[in-house]
Amino acid sequence: MLSRLIKPLLIAAAISVATTAAAEELRVGFQKYGTLTVLKARGTLETRLKPLGFTVRWVEFPAGPQLLEGLNVGAIDFGTTGEAPPIFAQAAGANLVYVGNEPPAPISEAIVIPKDSPIKSVKELKGKKVVLNKGSNVHYLLVKALQEAGLKWTDITPVYLPPADARAAFERGSVDAWVIWDPFLAAAEKQLGARTLRDGKGLVANHQFFLAARPFAEKNPKVLAAVLDELDKTDAWAAKNQAEVVKEIAPLLGLPTDIVQLAVARYSYGVVPVTPKVAEAQQKIADVFHELKLIPKPIKVKDALVSQK
Repeated sequence: MLSRLIKPLLIAAAISVATTAAAEELRVGFQKYGTLTVLKARGTLETRLKPLGFTVRWVEFPAGPQLLEGLNVGAIDFGTTGEAPPIFAQAAGANLVYVGNEPPAPISEAIVIPKDSPIKSVKELKGKKVVLNKGSNVHYLLVKALQEAGLKWTDITPVYLPPADARAAFERGSVDAWVIWDPFLAAAEKQLGARTLRDGKGLVANHQFFLAARPFAEKNPKVLAAVLDELDKTDAWAAKNQAEVVKEIAPLLGLPTDIVQLAVARYSYGVVPVTPKVAEAQQKIADVFHELKLIPKPIKVKDALVSQK
């Protein structure tokens, strides 16, 4: 009798151990903005991937270039960045693929100046120090804004720092302008009284891209499809419930609600596959960066599309 009771328990335990051992991990790189932050706060991705045998580990990065460096060295499998980081990463030989993007969000990044700065136009940045995160989405914004103002890249002195260090330099007045994205942009406006010299409206698209390590993407297409679908659902919910989004992600971001509210209002919503039109726009950015010798060699963005083998 006892043996008949124990045997099923042993079988169940063996199955449990085997299931646990078989579980795999999706390592998601995120930054302090966007849909991935909302998805992390809501916890729905973990539920969605459990039937596929995957757990989720979230890894925070200060900016896109650092996130893609993590992807390149195998520290994460999936993440989101702006337009410039994947171009720099691809030029450096990173084995990544674009798997989706969100609509343009041009006003969620800007060139800002201190509230008491005498500078009134981008043209007046000539000979000035401008701080930015090298290889980030705002890198292209600065390039285009300078061109629009009739300036060359060599007319300014770029200072390359990640957001936290850039803000410190901006606050102490050791730089003349800062090129930054939300929610750091919103924080600079609300807390420092920073004034916008030029945002991306009419100048850049500022797409957010979802990227994966190519080996992971090729091995786990169902997992990626589930992640993108969950992201799209999260976007659809967030677009209609911005007050709830602010409430959920403000503690995660460690920022006051008024700052998060401003940043959330400038988000774009809706996850779609990368179209030929978006890929072409991304190629133009890559070509500009190569012309300016910001990347060491020309690249073909289409080589990094998820459909490529």
